[in-house]
Amino acid sequence: GTAHDAAEAEALLASGEIALEPCHHHGAVGPMAGVTSASMAVYVIENPEHGNRAFSNLNEGYGKVLRYGAYAPEVLEKLRWMNQEMAPLLAQALAEAGPLDVKALLAEALHMGDEGHNRNKAGSLLFLKHLAPALAKVGERAAPVLRFLGENPLSVLNPVMAAAKAMADAAHDEPGSTIVTTMARNGTDFGIRVSGLGETWFTTPAATPDGLYFSGFSAAAANPDIGDSTITETIGIGGFAMAAAPAIVTFISGTPRDALDATLEMYEITATEHRHFTIPALEFRGTPTGIDLRKVIELGIAPRINTGIAHREAGVGQVGAGLVRPPLDVFERALVAFAERYGLA
Repeated sequence: GTAHDAAEAEALLASGEIALEPCHHHGAVGPMAGVTSASMAVYVIENPEHGNRAFSNLNEGYGKVLRYGAYAPEVLEKLRWMNQEMAPLLAQALAEAGPLDVKALLAEALHMGDEGHNRNKAGSLLFLKHLAPALAKVGERAAPVLRFLGENPLSVLNPVMAAAKAMADAAHDEPGSTIVTTMARNGTDFGIRVSGLGETWFTTPAATPDGLYFSGFSAAAANPDIGDSTITETIGIGGFAMAAAPAIVTFISGTPRDALDATLEMYEITATEHRHFTIPALEFRGTPTGIDLRKVIELGIAPRINTGIAHREAGVGQVGAGLVRPPLDVFERALVAFAERYGLA
């Protein structure tokens, strides 16, 4: 059903008439609360080598936004503008400019100081560079879109997340594989899926990030970790590629050496190094890729995730950014289930 106002929507949800499901169950990902409805325009990412697709909604930028639980006239006005004005122009520009190779964009952005999760300044400018010539041909109608994309350093995050989802899904459902193909959080729980264990989720209470807070906020305001954006760490960027983005420590806390050490540690729990995502500071070594359950448990090292920190009250928005490690127990239970599934217990 559909609702005409917030009260009616809340009643519909309470009645069970409208189902709430994870984005991952629909081949999609969304940052923070990840709200994606049937009426929203989405980016479509195709994996031509493996024939699968993934989707993500459009990034709203910073401030009072839906993904942080804000629901107000100005929030709805921006969403309508994005859906009715920006999305058709983006589709038109992509049709004229041709498909964007997000993997190539990410590879270049890693050489320009991004890590693909919380620092996407270079990637967002590369995204704008791809679209701008075609958008400029539209005329004055494109000016607000160009301005919005140019002022939003997270504009490329959503297509990057969808690309990461398309990569991870291609590795999913491989019999006998202990590689983690999904990590996600919903503000209450943290969950993983493992390639060789099908669609089974293993969950545990989400941890609260440790980091830097914006002026006027402290750890007391922080919500437990939230969002699908850990799909970036799942495929070897984000917290796993911080050595490529030393400046990120000014946002999440720490030192450039900490960023380097974070990446070096993640090589200990991964199966391989990425062929395309390389890090200049490490002699162009590939990013650590493919979290292996066995190594996580053997070494007692949980994945490193860098993340935005949401206020515990819906609608306040982002209050900081930092680092978090998921509890090891979720990986332990997944490994036990793997041993039972394959007769190794």
